[in-house]
Amino acid sequence: MEIINGTTVQEFILLGFRVGPQGRLFLLIFFTAVYTLTLAENFIIIMIVVQDARLARLPMYILLSNFSWLEICYVSATVPRMLFDLSFPGGVISFHACFLQFYIFFSLGTSECLFLSAMALDRFLAICRPLRYPQIMTQDFCYALVTACWVVGFLWYVVPVVLISKLSFCGPNTLNHFVCDSGQLLAVACPPLGYLPIFCYIVTSSVVLGTFLFIVVSYACVVFTLVKTSSQSTGVKGFSTVSSHLAVVTVFYGTVVAMYIGHSSESDTENTKMMTLFYNAIAPLFNPLIYCLRNDQVKEALVRLLKTKRVM
Repeated sequence: MEIINGTTVQEFILLGFRVGPQGRLFLLIFFTAVYTLTLAENFIIIMIVVQDARLARLPMYILLSNFSWLEICYVSATVPRMLFDLSFPGGVISFHACFLQFYIFFSLGTSECLFLSAMALDRFLAICRPLRYPQIMTQDFCYALVTACWVVGFLWYVVPVVLISKLSFCGPNTLNHFVCDSGQLLAVACPPLGYLPIFCYIVTSSVVLGTFLFIVVSYACVVFTLVKTSSQSTGVKGFSTVSSHLAVVTVFYGTVVAMYIGHSSESDTENTKMMTLFYNAIAPLFNPLIYCLRNDQVKEALVRLLKTKRVM
């Protein structure tokens, strides 16, 4: 990690958002509120699932509670640092802290792709293979699926992070982003970069497109099965569940695909920041609402939890 003049890169500067003092104050207040609400919503979902014996045994809610915990980690990996930079613009982030954020941010993003795939698999088995569902989606299998999502998610991007950290950085050591992103790190690295940008692109696009195609095929089978069902109530209930999942999938994959697959690392930087901000900070605020507002089981569990707390 040497600069051309021989000094060593010890830190990077995150430029963040190009706004004035009033704009920074507005963003600080707004995203502080968004971050607080996001934590509260996802903690409530986890608490509901953990404390309700009925939901805690169901694979769908085991996956949902883990997904909520992932969302908490996801926003906490970037938003607190962004709020700090809005409060004290021009701040620096150390080399090791930058790459740690880079690794955690991309690992959690990979885990989110895998969890969305696992939830799609659960809905596919429940609706398309209802007789075999209890035998396949056991608690042991569900916990194995959850473990695989976490482990694979945090192993997937190890090699790219290590390879990028071994590059020399020619400066300036400024990253035009509010997070340590692979595109910006490669942009300030000394050439030649060889095949590393292509390798990083393949690693990112393979997990995004692979899980996206799996989800599309799974839900296509689910929709086809629901259309053929003779029971109107079953079809309506199934479509309600599927529509919630599809809304979350559309928001997440729409922005991720547009940014990491449809854009190069050096073009349209401001739009890239906006899209990153949307799927990293805004989407986790609405995901709990999308999943739970139309879910009668969660509403009933929340009522039972509130009654229990009131009695206590």
